[in-house]
Amino acid sequence: MNKELIIQSSSEAVDIALMEDKQLVELHQEKSGNDFSVGDIYLGRVKKVVTGLNAAFVDVGYEKDAFLHYLDLGPQLKSLLKYVNGAINGSQNTYKLDGFKLEEDIDKNGRIDEALTPNKHILLQIAKEPISTKGPRVSCELSIAGRFLVLVPFSDKVTCSQKIRNREERNRLKTLIKSIKPRNFGVIIRTVAENKKVAELDNDLQNLFSKWETLFNGLKSSKPPKRILGEINRSNAIIRDILNPSFNKIHVDDPGLFEEIKAYLSSVAPDRIDILKQYKSNIPIFENFGIERQIKSLFGINVTMPSGAYLVIEHTEALHVIDVNSGNTGKNQENQEDSALKVNLDSAHEIARQLRLRDMGGIIVVDFIDMRKAEHKKLLVDKLKEQMSKDRAKHQILPPSKFGLVQITRQRVRPEVDIKTTEMMPSVNGGTKEVRATILMVDDIETRVNLVFSNKIAKKLTLHVHPFVEAYLTKKLKGFQRKWFMKYKKWVTIIPRDNYPLVEYHFFDEKNNEIKF
Repeated sequence: MNKELIIQSSSEAVDIALMEDKQLVELHQEKSGNDFSVGDIYLGRVKKVVTGLNAAFVDVGYEKDAFLHYLDLGPQLKSLLKYVNGAINGSQNTYKLDGFKLEEDIDKNGRIDEALTPNKHILLQIAKEPISTKGPRVSCELSIAGRFLVLVPFSDKVTCSQKIRNREERNRLKTLIKSIKPRNFGVIIRTVAENKKVAELDNDLQNLFSKWETLFNGLKSSKPPKRILGEINRSNAIIRDILNPSFNKIHVDDPGLFEEIKAYLSSVAPDRIDILKQYKSNIPIFENFGIERQIKSLFGINVTMPSGAYLVIEHTEALHVIDVNSGNTGKNQENQEDSALKVNLDSAHEIARQLRLRDMGGIIVVDFIDMRKAEHKKLLVDKLKEQMSKDRAKHQILPPSKFGLVQITRQRVRPEVDIKTTEMMPSVNGGTKEVRATILMVDDIETRVNLVFSNKIAKKLTLHVHPFVEAYLTKKLKGFQRKWFMKYKKWVTIIPRDNYPLVEYHFFDEKNNEIKF
């Protein structure tokens, strides 16, 4: 699989697109001056302790107070508070924890009012960004992520990613890290650390300690609310988390950001620096790589698949709902069960892609086409799990319910990506109406021509369109009309209709009956 990262920069934001085999699978946006990102560490002040929720609300500088549940305090809360107070008042004179005496763990079944009091200064990490009307969710269990390792202060545990399945390699990594890590620091070994040499791991560990030192220096004489340590920018964070041998290109259109990413790659993966390319064309980078067109087709209520089946995606405050529709795909198939299975399997791939692309979190309910056979239901769930194994967000998939619904929970740490893809089009009555992006109209026409001829819906095909569209389809040197003839060995008659709006078109068969899709 070929992976490419396309980064488009502007004065307002940086847009980051992750492509897998030329298909858009993730889209991120980092706005300039964006605080309260996942991973940022803040010095906050406890505003209110709510025993009924067993939680506290903390002022971190956002318009809404951050939410801190008792279970997110972490067992080493007392040690953290002691260290923070010492750093602020000067009694803690080093960032190192070698000589630091850890306090006893708090009771995991305790109460929030026994652990925190109003006006208490506390160090927190953003676990979930502000979403809708809610402030950020925070945690006192601090961690600093690197390329190969994650540093966890006030702990001595060394754990290894479950995705590293080789027992000998897991033991090697654990033994190695235990020999180089300082006292009172825990370490989580990431999947990409597999088969890495001690020099690479030690270098990553030292980079993490330098960040911890920066945090300590930032605490000196600080007053809340204040950001003490920011997460690296989104571009570098994505590179850090997903860079692997299948990752073959990073294209950046901004010279300043190019140099920043180059410096980061030089520190974490100097052997892969050749994959970084600076884009210099006058054509916008997203336009050149076909990303804008994909965005127009993939965001919206209806998402059409190449087979002709389509998804309907709706969002509510409580959950997301996805409905799978076969469209015209199964009309000429005798076996309804097999047809439903094929559509459902194709949909599983697109649903997994949509969840990553839109970053949909919380509860997702999918209404697949009904299937009776138990083995088909199992095939569907296995396919969905296989496709979602590429997803970095934590998720859980339940088997189909009695009503044929598949329930998915997916970790939500930031707002869902929501892009308006409809356009305003003048109507006949002089007003305006919203229509699907006009740039996709020819794509839709092509898809339907393919459906007609592939499923043998009609022997002859006539297309009625606006004169401008007719000219585009027929008058080009290598027009679509000729391309369809070469592909299907059938001629599509295209008739211009002056009374049609620009985006209207209709298909008719050899008996002049309209073909409905």
